Amino acid sequence: MFLAALSGLLLTGAFPKIGLDWLAWVALVPLLYTLKDQPVGAGFRLGFITGLVHFLMLLYWLVPVMRTYGYLPAYLSILILLLFAAFLALFVGSFAAALSKIGKRPVWCLVMIPLLWVALEYLRSFIFSGFPWELLGYSQFNRLQLIQISDILGVYGLSALIALVNGAFYITLLYFTKRRWLDEEIAKRLVTGAVIALILGIALSWSYGHWRLKTIEHLIAISPKTRIAVIQGNIDQAVKWDPAFQIDTVNKYHRLTSSIIKQRPELIVWPESATPFYLLYDIKPTELVFEGIQQTAADYLIGSPSFVQSDDGARYFNSAYLISPLTKNISKYDKTHLVPFGEYVPLKKWLPFLGKIVAQVGDFRGGMEGKTLPWKTEQVGVQICYEIIFPGLSRAMAKNNASLLINITNDAWFGKTSGPYQHFSMTVFRAVENRRALVRSANTGISGFIDPAGRVLASTPLLQDAALVQSIPLVKTKTIYTRIGDLFAQLCLAIVLLVILLEIVRYGTKRKME
Repeated sequence: MFLAALSGLLLTGAFPKIGLDWLAWVALVPLLYTLKDQPVGAGFRLGFITGLVHFLMLLYWLVPVMRTYGYLPAYLSILILLLFAAFLALFVGSFAAALSKIGKRPVWCLVMIPLLWVALEYLRSFIFSGFPWELLGYSQFNRLQLIQISDILGVYGLSALIALVNGAFYITLLYFTKRRWLDEEIAKRLVTGAVIALILGIALSWSYGHWRLKTIEHLIAISPKTRIAVIQGNIDQAVKWDPAFQIDTVNKYHRLTSSIIKQRPELIVWPESATPFYLLYDIKPTELVFEGIQQTAADYLIGSPSFVQSDDGARYFNSAYLISPLTKNISKYDKTHLVPFGEYVPLKKWLPFLGKIVAQVGDFRGGMEGKTLPWKTEQVGVQICYEIIFPGLSRAMAKNNASLLINITNDAWFGKTSGPYQHFSMTVFRAVENRRALVRSANTGISGFIDPAGRVLASTPLLQDAALVQSIPLVKTKTIYTRIGDLFAQLCLAIVLLVILLEIVRYGTKRKME
């Protein structure tokens, strides 16, 4: 049990804020070691412990969010975190149980470790609307050479590599400690193969990354450039939606914008819900916004709530407006992937007693997936808040000819916790997967710019007023990942399901023979 919990702690340590990314390469070894002689049920319990410890530590920031902004008492906030962590821990428990069942021979154990891990990460990305927060591969966001394989395999490719290395270390450990895997000895040739697989996996990924970086640098050099500004208003969430502060908020954004106008940005990006009112509807604050816009020669992307009237009443959206004052064009993107119990209540019709855990947001509707906004001769892909953690959404926009990705968010909910750092780390992969520059504007940080190679060109500190301008390449090439999506993860899931099916058939045949 201690070793299972240790794996959970090591996994968390690989992610921000701790950020010891090398821990990911050995984090699963303690858990795997406990499974060496355990049946399926015990394996599930041990995996569940690993997952529970990991997700409780990783997502601790949910408690202050619910307490401060959802006005929930401490005991209820902790209970919700515990239940959510327990749900996510089911995936790790299933990994351990399945490995004990279908990885009965050491060689199958080694093969199934990365396949199972990726298959379950992929399931976690869409079951119950999905929560692919800090998948194993995300821990390496600072390792430029390694993350380049994402333009073929997505983040799941790096997760598979890390899981494979963990498995190779584990098999080698069993051999040298003279331990068995489910009563079967570890052969020397298997250890040799495991070490070769480890070396080859890292070497090939590193070599591909080294070569790919050179080609991307050349692509960046020959691509057209544009200058973009991000504005970090640092508006306190406690007063953000107070009508008395609307004018002050708009004035602050204009003041910060004025500080960088001399650098001649072509597009100025304000964060999610930068206007804490209905832009184009609430007349007085909207006029103030446009008065400031008219004083510049730049276009603006501004986060704002919006609504439309329909036969069944008003429909509300979490939106971003792209405003071009010279052409007087205004286009709008509506957030497609909403936060359950944050921006809407699932099953509200059947479970009316359920409510939102965060009180200061609306009951929103989703927009159209993959929609891009026309800007000059380009198409821009906008993602609002945690939409950026879903690879398919960025991919859909790149596939729809977006030459630039923009993420606007309001991470004020997280405060000074590790939440903003974790959120920012995942955006790097969206840039690499699709070879698009990514611009990020966050209310309280972290704002910044990421180039198509995954380099963080500039970023802001947390909880400070900030305005940054950066020259950004507009790349239009479509990567293998952009074209095929998460085919690698889907193949891993298909193989796992096939192996499980064969195991069920084998078990049924055995029972009949008895």
